[in-house]
Amino acid sequence: MISRITGFLAAIAMVATLAVSPAHAQDQKPADAASAAVVDAAAAPAAAASKPQDNPYGLANIVAHGNVVDQVVLFILAMMSMGSWYILVVRLWDTSKLSSEAKEVRATFFKKASLADGIRSLKEESAFRYIATTAIEASEHHEGALTENIDHSSWVTMNVDRAVADVNTKISAGLGFLATVGSTAPFIGLFGTVWGILNALTAIGLAGQASIDKVAGPVGAALIMTAIGLVVAVPAVLGYNWLVNRNKGVMSQVRSFAGDLHGVLMGNRSVAKR
Repeated sequence: MISRITGFLAAIAMVATLAVSPAHAQDQKPADAASAAVVDAAAAPAAAASKPQDNPYGLANIVAHGNVVDQVVLFILAMMSMGSWYILVVRLWDTSKLSSEAKEVRATFFKKASLADGIRSLKEESAFRYIATTAIEASEHHEGALTENIDHSSWVTMNVDRAVADVNTKISAGLGFLATVGSTAPFIGLFGTVWGILNALTAIGLAGQASIDKVAGPVGAALIMTAIGLVVAVPAVLGYNWLVNRNKGVMSQVRSFAGDLHGVLMGNRSVAKR
């Protein structure tokens, strides 16, 4: 009797276990699906945030999709910037070269046995050779009906001063362009900004949408032009002032050489007259 009862209870327990197991499995599957859905939902914003968003109001958009006025303004500012940097680099090279030659000339030229030897020691394209050659030619060729009314010293001085002025003109070339860029580039950029704001406000007015998000983007894009104008103008102004001061120092050395050369020529003439 007891064995029968025990067998009956065991059968009931087995049936209960079989009934609970499928139910537990069914409950587990929806839980797993819900967890996966939550993970996917959390990963979607993260993936969207990791993607770089295109700025519809940036410089790249203006370059690619800007109107004719925007393109022209950008082109003018780009040409101004490239021209300014080209002049800065070239004039820096010229003044550095001239300053180096001035040190060499001061150390060696007037120690030569003659002016001819001194000239031969200078480089072919040297500004100092040009000045020395001009001074010697003026000293040796002081003849003619018109130049007879000018004394020899004044004639040599005039020619030396003219040669020095030529050198100054050469190393100062382009400074006017830098001054022009420095004074006009901000206004060209400002014109681009005003034009962009005008177009943006016109488009907003036609669309009938005046919310801050509709106004801020186009106006911010238009202000890029003013920023570019300042980026172009500031190096030009700084470069202009720097080159003017640098040229003054270099030309001081050139004029010193010209004065010493004039003194040597006049001294040689005085000795020759004796």
